[in-house]
Amino acid sequence: MSTQSSIGTPKQLADPNYTPPMVHAIPLGLQHIMAMFISNVTPAIIVAGAAGFGFGSNSPDFPMMIYMIQMSMVFAGIATLIQTIGMGPVGARLPVVQGTSFAFVPIMVPLVAGKGVDAMAAVMGGVLVGGLFHVFLGTFIKKIRFALPPLVTGLVVLMIGLYLIKVGIQYAAGGVPAMGKPEFGSLQNWTVAGVVIVVSLGVKFFARGIVSAGAVLIGMLAGYLVAMSMGMVSFGNIGNAKVFQLPIPMHFGLEFTAAAIIGMCAISFISAVETVGDVSGIAKGGANREATDDEIQGATYADGLGTSVAGLFGGLPNTSFSQNVGLVAMTGVMSRNVVSIGAVILIVAGLFPKIGAAISTVPIEVLGGGVIVMFGMVAAAGVSILSEVKWDRRSLMIFAVSLSVGLGLQLVPSALQHLSGTAKVLMTSGLLPAAVLAIVLNLVLPKTD
Repeated sequence: MSTQSSIGTPKQLADPNYTPPMVHAIPLGLQHIMAMFISNVTPAIIVAGAAGFGFGSNSPDFPMMIYMIQMSMVFAGIATLIQTIGMGPVGARLPVVQGTSFAFVPIMVPLVAGKGVDAMAAVMGGVLVGGLFHVFLGTFIKKIRFALPPLVTGLVVLMIGLYLIKVGIQYAAGGVPAMGKPEFGSLQNWTVAGVVIVVSLGVKFFARGIVSAGAVLIGMLAGYLVAMSMGMVSFGNIGNAKVFQLPIPMHFGLEFTAAAIIGMCAISFISAVETVGDVSGIAKGGANREATDDEIQGATYADGLGTSVAGLFGGLPNTSFSQNVGLVAMTGVMSRNVVSIGAVILIVAGLFPKIGAAISTVPIEVLGGGVIVMFGMVAAAGVSILSEVKWDRRSLMIFAVSLSVGLGLQLVPSALQHLSGTAKVLMTSGLLPAAVLAIVLNLVLPKTD
């Protein structure tokens, strides 16, 4: 959507407190939701699938995935409102869109792998504590940024993408429940996933404005229609779902384990720095200025608070969404009220389980095509960050050792079979070892001329 003069003057558009006419504000808010919707609900689908009550599992606990999808919408909306409206020192009061974070997925998957719904209590305990730790980080976020230069953050984002790409391929081929069966990797499955990828790319590069922003969503709709024509879609879940449901406190319970808490707190460092970058990008792209210390601190507080509150109701960790930073720059509309409208739409949608049930009718192959694009973009974002690095022998060595260890452990988790439960969970994702190695080596190795 292009910014027309009827939306406001250049001065108004650069003002976070300005509200465009509602005829423009509502579509602009919807545009933000379209840009992040699929990315926002996907982590819940991945975690539920890893636990064993997701797509294709035939688990009696399948409705729990629908609940998690709902909570992804509700608490993304609530966290966004905390950012845009603010509460005292909490919130950037800028058009920051919050959503469920992919960064925590490599930590959550080993925690729940094959353990069913019962494992979710430990995840929620980690989410609660990790969120509170994230809030704590806000008090000195600017002082710790030195420990996380582009070399470290770029490597971590790349590792997240590489971890998730495997999930995308599994989904496109038919999902984990189909592995080892003749239908896994069938031409039918790859045809559906391929349609999603091709349409997403076509829309992204040949369309403009709101249509281009929702390229992956449109690609998945195209794949959905193809899958429907092949008889791969069932609507049974929609009829069985409730019409309306409020978030349930302690839905999965709370269990506090060392692995979950350490993992969540560690990734919070990375998430906090990502948020700082997003807030800076919004201020620069929307108002051509630097973000203030209060805005950066408030954004970090809101990040953590939104995550902790989500954990109390069965939601997953959230963070600021970088794709929406690009939208602010694209439209030139800095209004936080526009994003607030989008957040309210997201919350309302999350209160109707039939919407979550409708999402659950999407064949795993369709989702696979979409996430291949999304996860590839995560890895590409890591490469983009790494392009800012001055590549000398020192930085090459830090990157080489950290990537080798992290990716190696990710590919061969059995290499850690003799470790205790907590250590094994933290190490097998590869993300945490890579991040720790990169941070430590960057701090201790002497700089070279």
